[in-house]
Amino acid sequence: MSTVISHTDHDHLSHAARLATENVLKGGGPFGAVVVTAAGLSFEGVNRVTANNDPTAHAEVTAIRTACSETGTFDLSGATLYSSCEPCPMCLASALWARVDRVVFAADRNDAAAAGFDDAVFYEFFETPAVDRPMQVEHLQLADAGHLQPFTTWGAFADRIEY
Repeated sequence: MSTVISHTDHDHLSHAARLATENVLKGGGPFGAVVVTAAGLSFEGVNRVTANNDPTAHAEVTAIRTACSETGTFDLSGATLYSSCEPCPMCLASALWARVDRVVFAADRNDAAAAGFDDAVFYEFFETPAVDRPMQVEHLQLADAGHLQPFTTWGAFADRIEY
C-alpha cells in the first residue's frame, strides 16, 4: 500500500528535523519526532536518553508518551508519527502498541549509522537464532502454574481496561 506524501507531511517532518537539531544544541541526541493525531493535535518529542539516563527515551517514544498522556488514551489510531530518522525496532514496536496508523521518517538507518548511531545489532538480534543471540532470553515456567496467575486474574477482573 502506497500513501501519497502531502505538503503537510513535509511540514511535520521538517518540524521533527528542527526539533532534532535544536536538541543537539541543548546537549541531546540528534532525533526529533512529532505525533499528529487523527483530530489534528500535534505532540513533540526529542531524544532524552542521556538527559534522563533512560535508554528508552527515544524521540518517537517520548512523542508517543506525550501524545497519550495529553489525550488521555493509549490508543492513537489514526495518528501519524513523523520522525527525523528511521525509527529503531523499539520505536516501531512502540508505534504499533500505540496503534499509530503511519510512520513517516526523513534520514534512514544508514544515515544514522554514518553518524555513529548504528541500530544494525538490534535488527540482527531478531534475525539470529535464539541460541546464538548475545543476550539470552529464557523461558522458565513457575511451579503450580503460578506463571499463569496474572492472566487468570486479568481474565476474572471485571474492571479491566482492554488494550
